[in-house]
Amino acid sequence: MRDGKIKNLIKLINNSENIVFFGGAGVSTESGIPDFRSKDGLYNQKYKYPPEQILSHSFFMNNTEEFFKFYKEKMNSLEVKPNITHLKLAELEKQGKLKAIITQNIDGLHQKAGSKVVYELHGSIFRNRCMKCGRVHTAEYVFNSEGVPICQRIRCDGIVKPEVTLYEELLDGEVIGKSVDIIEKADLLIVAGTSLTVYPASGLINYFRGKNLVLINKDETSFDSRADLIINQSLGEVFKQL
Repeated sequence: MRDGKIKNLIKLINNSENIVFFGGAGVSTESGIPDFRSKDGLYNQKYKYPPEQILSHSFFMNNTEEFFKFYKEKMNSLEVKPNITHLKLAELEKQGKLKAIITQNIDGLHQKAGSKVVYELHGSIFRNRCMKCGRVHTAEYVFNSEGVPICQRIRCDGIVKPEVTLYEELLDGEVIGKSVDIIEKADLLIVAGTSLTVYPASGLINYFRGKNLVLINKDETSFDSRADLIINQSLGEVFKQL
């Protein structure tokens, strides 16, 4: 049975024509991908080095083999399937309601679900490029390689780097620009599965000028006071009722 908040969300969606969805790690946890900051997240697990350090540009450059050991073990979503949230968002896009998805995730699950307009703030595991010659390589090649993935081009021994944004690296300016533009035009912004503590990504919400801001997250966020509707439930519970 739908509660009052879910009914309210459905009403907002029905009355909106320009919806933007902004999602974080919580969108993919029900597909089996761990988030970062929850009690079961990557940052609370024990490793030889802290995950924040491993996922930094300087660590990648200085401890490349150790980086890829962690990356291949924890970031491989090749066989992971989209969950109900990804699928429902793809449906909303087909209906013409949802204009874009802005995601902090690198797993490619929105595209697997069928979404077409996806702005990936932190890159994607599915884009990989040789640091020496620029040749593009598949995610399958990177994850199935032995040790550090080396460029397949003859006479090139460059390291193949995933095009994901590491700590100490700048976000893609073009992606940021498109995200700002689409948020400014939205009449409904749904923010879900994110603690909104990672900047500059979370700062994009400040560009919203539309009618309704909806926050869906298990825990409180620093933006709660600005929201028109707050739903503290798992995304799967919410989206299966839409």
